[in-house]
Amino acid sequence: MSVQKIQVAVIGGGLVGLSTALCITESLPQCSVTVISEKFSPNTTGDVAAGCLIPHTYPDTSLHQQKAWFKKTFDYLFKIANSSEAREAGIHLISGWQIFKSPPKETHPFWWQIVLGFRMMKEAELAKFSSHTFGQAFTTLKCQASQYLPWMEKRFKGNGGYLVSRKVNDVWELHSAYDVVVNCSGLGSRDLFGDQSIYPVKGQVLEVNAPWIKHFIRDGDGTTYIYPGISAVTLGGTRQMDDWSCLPNAKASKGILDRCCHLEPSLHGVSVIQEKAGMRPTRSALRIEKDILIRNGQQLPIIHNYGHGGGGFSIHWGTAQTATKLLQELIPSLHKVYSKSKL
Repeated sequence: MSVQKIQVAVIGGGLVGLSTALCITESLPQCSVTVISEKFSPNTTGDVAAGCLIPHTYPDTSLHQQKAWFKKTFDYLFKIANSSEAREAGIHLISGWQIFKSPPKETHPFWWQIVLGFRMMKEAELAKFSSHTFGQAFTTLKCQASQYLPWMEKRFKGNGGYLVSRKVNDVWELHSAYDVVVNCSGLGSRDLFGDQSIYPVKGQVLEVNAPWIKHFIRDGDGTTYIYPGISAVTLGGTRQMDDWSCLPNAKASKGILDRCCHLEPSLHGVSVIQEKAGMRPTRSALRIEKDILIRNGQQLPIIHNYGHGGGGFSIHWGTAQTATKLLQELIPSLHKVYSKSKL
């Protein structure tokens, strides 16, 4: 009699699903992991994101937990940025300014000790921004999504993982083939698990050809930003609650360009390479927890990891580690000797 691997299905092939699946394969070799998703890169929400590590705040998740997730993610990506994998993974350091029209209540955000070289901007630096009176300067990390997501896919498959392109209409479809389901379906959790507390916040960005831009600029409210990348500069953005459209809007694009030109006048007349839009799966608190579904006397263990909204890149590896730990806690009840085929 042989001990067979725990069969794990991860629903969702975006940033959160891929990172969670990769983390499981790197931490729990007793598991065989399959990612099941209707979409993979370059057609996920993560592919739209600028990928700059500046945390958002989740109102109903403790700041202590958010800080821990950010630190784990920053440390993980910083290690890659300082390795031979950096070029392929599309991860690099980026320095710049976060500026405010009036000083925020907290001059030092909860994550200030994790980024590099955090300090208050000097008067000479603020002179560049006539409408702003306060600012912070620091160095953080940026992920080029078009490279980072395929890099994770490659590592995942190299670890023996599987990718399956299909839509899951009912989570019980997976019961006969998998021992546990890890739910990273984002907005899909509304239909799959009846979670009506998650909703879309549409985000739109422009990719422009502006190689002279070397520093990021982010307005403190987070709606206007300029992030230089490897092959283009990302200009953003928008936050449109309950907008289910993934199509770019011309009026929104003009608004983004106008606001970014106000912050950085050299962008006037810049060449737009691409307009992109996506739906951020938003929740007041991330849902990362174990769950047990029961139907007709049968049980299906679930681990949820979703609701990252617009802050996924900043905390994705930390939340992947938390989800992996929850799976590890389930293993004693899942890891068994098969004497017959699973019904």
